[in-house]
Amino acid sequence: MEILGYVGALFIGLVLGLTGGGGSILTVPILVYLMSINPVTATAYSLFIVGTTSTFGAIQNYRKNLVDIKNGFIFAIPSFIAVYLTRKFVVPRIPKAIIESPILITKETFLMLFFAVIMVFGALSVLKKKSQNTNSEEKRNLILIGIQTFTIGIIIGLVGAGGGFLIIPSLILFAKLPMRKAVGTSLFIISMNSLVGFIGDVQNLEIDWLFLLTFSSISVVGIFTGMYLTKYTNESQLKKIFAYFVLVMAAIILLKEM
Repeated sequence: MEILGYVGALFIGLVLGLTGGGGSILTVPILVYLMSINPVTATAYSLFIVGTTSTFGAIQNYRKNLVDIKNGFIFAIPSFIAVYLTRKFVVPRIPKAIIESPILITKETFLMLFFAVIMVFGALSVLKKKSQNTNSEEKRNLILIGIQTFTIGIIIGLVGAGGGFLIIPSLILFAKLPMRKAVGTSLFIISMNSLVGFIGDVQNLEIDWLFLLTFSSISVVGIFTGMYLTKYTNESQLKKIFAYFVLVMAAIILLKEM
């Protein structure tokens, strides 16, 4: 199972490189079910793995002029504040038993169930056809952007995913970025969100740095491989296949945890 876990690390980076997001949503299930890591610790490790991998992807996209730094910071600041606060103060204070009667739902079970729900929404957002119509009502509203990205940050902090499936539509809608630039900018935002969020965990958890750096290094190899393969793949079809795969994974998690 451990070997499959490291293969999963490569797959995480591969999907991030191919689609600009999505791979991170598999990190927690791989860490929990293949590497036998506690869900709370897994969400923290996921932030570091996703943050490190996305950083390399963002650097490569920046070199191709596919990262909008200004909009990246506008979207990242509220969300990474929320991620940090969630990891530092909220997650440690979630009670060990969320519900005791009529069924017992522990903190770990709650996080995995919540994660599965987010996986479903993430997959559906990929499958949903985006409207290309940008009417005048979709004005840039910094207050709305701040509220939305702060909320995204809370979700990222709870589940340990990068949140690309939430960030990319926001960049297209509010910042009016083309798809490829939205993907590159999303990796930039994800890297900041995830690494800042992980800082909030460092004081609360005992970190296995050897494992974390090894797993992250394999994932980084995956993202470079994925970015190279983009020229030979159909991005639209690939995202649909991955979305269906995520739905299956979410169903497995729900069945296992319930």
